[in-house]
Amino acid sequence: MLRTLVEDIQAVRRNDPAAHGWLEVVLCHTPLHAILAHRVAHWCHRHGLRLVARLLSVLARFWTGVEIHPGARIGRAFFIDHGAGVVIGETAIVGDHCVMFHNVTLGGTGKYDGQRHPVVGDHVFIGTNAILLGPIRVGDHAKVGANAFVINRDVPAHSTVVGTPARIVKLDGKRVDLDLPPTAPRPGAVPVELPA
Repeated sequence: MLRTLVEDIQAVRRNDPAAHGWLEVVLCHTPLHAILAHRVAHWCHRHGLRLVARLLSVLARFWTGVEIHPGARIGRAFFIDHGAGVVIGETAIVGDHCVMFHNVTLGGTGKYDGQRHPVVGDHVFIGTNAILLGPIRVGDHAKVGANAFVINRDVPAHSTVVGTPARIVKLDGKRVDLDLPPTAPRPGAVPVELPA
């Protein structure tokens, strides 16, 4: 846990030019506070202390403006810039060395039970106000542009997607203009019958 804490602090120093020192980062970077509170809440959640975990996440949201469900799995060296308005759902998974800006949503659609939130790979960049919904997969080294809207579509590895609805504009270093592939629901994503 200590190594993860140090990696989270290093991620702030690496990604935020406004972070002028270790002490300033630890004391004043509220998105880091949200991540650290989430790590404690997630530990409580995994060990059956679900009410304590939820209370910690509510306090963290009140303090930081970042809402991360205690059940969400967050990788190492995670960096949120500014943080306000970030929402990460219960079954979301975020890989290692990811960068996320304010107002990002990793949410569900209401059409699945089980694994119903996005799975984000390693080294992924998600821009301001991007909305990613459903049991989708965002591949390693992908970039999701600001204001992109992705619902029930997978984002390929090594791609850049932009727009509403999002389209692939770069893939493996080459400019393209492609539709996102439909999501192949993950194991554990169980479709729900919606009332008419």
